[in-house]
Amino acid sequence: MKQEPDSSPVAQVAGRERISRLQAGEDVNETATRPWGAGAATGVGSMPGEDARETARTVTGEVGDFPFLPELPARGPGADMVGRSAGMLVDVYVHLQPSGWRIADRPGMDTRRARSWLGEDLDALEEFTQGYTGPLKVQAAGPWTLAAALELKGGESALRDPGACRDLAASLAEGLRAHLAEVRRRVPGAEVVLQLDEPSVTPVLTGRVATASGYRTYRAVDRAVVEGSLRDVIDAAGAPSVVHSCAPDVPFALLHRAGAAAVSYDAALLTERQEEAVGEAVEGGLGLFAGVVPTAPNGSAGAPAGAAPMSDPAGSVGGVRTLWRRLGLSPQTLAGSVVITPACGLAAADPEYARRALAHCVRAAGSLVRDPE
Repeated sequence: MKQEPDSSPVAQVAGRERISRLQAGEDVNETATRPWGAGAATGVGSMPGEDARETARTVTGEVGDFPFLPELPARGPGADMVGRSAGMLVDVYVHLQPSGWRIADRPGMDTRRARSWLGEDLDALEEFTQGYTGPLKVQAAGPWTLAAALELKGGESALRDPGACRDLAASLAEGLRAHLAEVRRRVPGAEVVLQLDEPSVTPVLTGRVATASGYRTYRAVDRAVVEGSLRDVIDAAGAPSVVHSCAPDVPFALLHRAGAAAVSYDAALLTERQEEAVGEAVEGGLGLFAGVVPTAPNGSAGAPAGAAPMSDPAGSVGGVRTLWRRLGLSPQTLAGSVVITPACGLAAADPEYARRALAHCVRAAGSLVRDPE
């Protein structure tokens, strides 16, 4: 497990010097070790449709400098975020109930189906990444989103049982080690980046996860426990890790302390109240995966009000530039610190829009390199 940051006077002085170099646009260790380069763009994870090969072709074609392993939830249970990730667990099995995914004593058809679809996705990715070298992102639900989503035998969430939460985190850590090793075997030139999807982490921290009846909520989990579990999973993965949440009130500081190399978020949901925490984390070396491209065409129900049109890449990242100025950070650090993504997954989009959204992310990221101010 990683040690807590040194709080000695010498370490504090060194930290202030590092922050000064970052603000001046100089390179520091945290940014130098990121496998993605300046002006990077990628997807969040989910994509529309059911054709793994065609989706892999689209992903590697549109975000070829930072591809990702797509998820195709339209195929059904087991291809969704929770079912797919539950299929990676070691010695913990799930089966599908009308109310959702429930922990089971032994593997069954649902577990086998989830693993089969993951294998199909890996086959397709391997086919279209022959000879590839560079960053490659894979996604899995994080330990707290799994704990909130998976049911115990009685139908209540695993979140109610601290022992079950610990077992899930340990099982996930072991499963992710094996999964990342398989990805590296299939794509030997890849610098694997792990994305932990944690849309439930804020409700877990604030006690807003509903019980099975819907009339009550589970007790909030202590922040130190949440942070420690995430740190254990990130450490076990042995890869630069991004924690993603497209929900409001992302706990940037906690995720940074847990060891995340970057946090992926919906830029439209970032509030001024959060900006100080974001600034301190970025000064400490945290990268940002800024979700700035709508997951649906402008004017549709899924597009945020005031979203920049897809024809204006510079406009799409205008809010990121504004944030950088308000934080007092050097424009020269912007393109190397921020990766551009859609606001969230693209599973609900049509395939053509999803393709255009990924291509637009690449153009928008390029505008940060050409004009950081």
